[in-house]
This record gives sequence, structure tokens and C-alpha cells, in this order.
Amino acid sequence: MSTLKIKDVVIGEGASKIIVPLVGKTEAEILTEAEMVKSLKPDVVEWRVDIYEKVEDLEAVTALIAKLREVFADELLLFTFRSHKEGGNKEISDAFYVELNQTAIRTKNIDLVDVELFNDEENVNTLVATAKENGVYVIMSNHDFFKTPSKEEIISRLCKMQEYGADIPKIAVMPTNVADVITLLDATNTMKTEHADRPLITMSMGGTGVISRLAGEVFGSAFTFGAGKEASAPGQIPVEELRTVLNILHKSL
Repeated sequence: MSTLKIKDVVIGEGASKIIVPLVGKTEAEILTEAEMVKSLKPDVVEWRVDIYEKVEDLEAVTALIAKLREVFADELLLFTFRSHKEGGNKEISDAFYVELNQTAIRTKNIDLVDVELFNDEENVNTLVATAKENGVYVIMSNHDFFKTPSKEEIISRLCKMQEYGADIPKIAVMPTNVADVITLLDATNTMKTEHADRPLITMSMGGTGVISRLAGEVFGSAFTFGAGKEASAPGQIPVEELRTVLNILHKSL
């Protein structure tokens, strides 16, 4: 598994890098939250644009991206519209999903864009191509809030993301028991050692899966998500606590 360097952040090396989401609804809430999140010194800031009240106004989205870029001049900025079917806050058409993400990419004010695996193949290819043309890196993602697929299926989905040209494949699954968490961690380790030629992100959600958010460096997950003002998914840990544990693990390896 090779590393990836974006600006000054080397992904896939050392302790798992921390992503903190912005989950405000209004521009004022988002910008206030941004100042607080900046103080936490995250490696990546994720704008969850599906929560933004004006997400369907492309001019408003573009303007707010520019303002966030000013706040996060040094941090990596990840643009994410999480679809309703994968746990997001709003339903939009496939056509608008593509238009929204292309608009964000073409501002060149973001460093990474989230593209969901389970979209129309042509749309996925279009977004990956647009990102590459504009120097934006792709985190390709899949989320299952109800169950944990088999080890083989987890690996299959991550490999499919690589085939699409994702810079960083990502999968998040929900455990129903401890065995499900072990399945996710085993799949991550196998993906890292046998299939991956780039960094990846995996996690088991909820309280049962919290170990996966802490031990990524051990098993092969290059990123973990920490809660800023509030969590964007079940099981996220406050950033300060998360960083402490990540540093302890890193020093022990």
C-alpha cells in the first residue's frame, strides 16, 4: 500500500490522519463552526454540504466554499454530499448530484471530493475524470448503516473503487456484534496487505465499532473521523480524546 501526499499531509504513513466534519445548517453556523474546528488542528476538514440549507443553490455553495478555503488555507478541505440512501440529510436527483460535485471540483478551492460508489457507472466515471482534470483527489465511499457485509464483499467494494480510479477508497459499516467488527478489521488488513496500492479508509460504526476508529494504523485505515461541534456519524469521538489515543498507539508500534 503506497502513500499519498496532498499539500503537506502524507496519507498512509504514521498515525491515522484526523478528519473533522462541519455539520452546520446555515452559512453563519458553518462559518462559526469552522473557526472552532480550525482550533482543533485537524488534518482534513469535511464540509457535509447535504446538511447546508442552500445546497441546491450552486452560487451559494460556491461562495461558501471560497469562504471556507479562506478559513482553512492550510488544512485539506473535503467536499461531501452524503446521499439520503447512505445516511445523508437530503434527497437530490442523480443529475444534480453530478452537477453539484462538478461545480465544487471546478472551483479548485477544495482538495478532495467524496464520490459514492453506488451511483450510475457513467456518473462515477464523469466525476472521477472531472476531479483528475482539476487536481482534486477522490475519496470514493460506501456506507451501510444496517449491517456489516462479509469480508469478501467489503474487499470487493474497495477493489472496485480502486478500479474506478479513486485516490482513497472508503467503506463504513454498522456492526450488530463484536464479530462484525473483527470482520471489518480483518478485511481492512487483507485489503492493505494483498490488494491495496493506495491509502484506504475503513470503519465500523457505533459504540461497538469504536476500536476501528482508534486502531486504523494497526490494521490499515489511513484516516479516522473525529467529532468537532457534533458527530456526523455514530461512534465519532471528540478530537482531543481521539488524538491522544492515536498518539499512544503510534508510539507503541
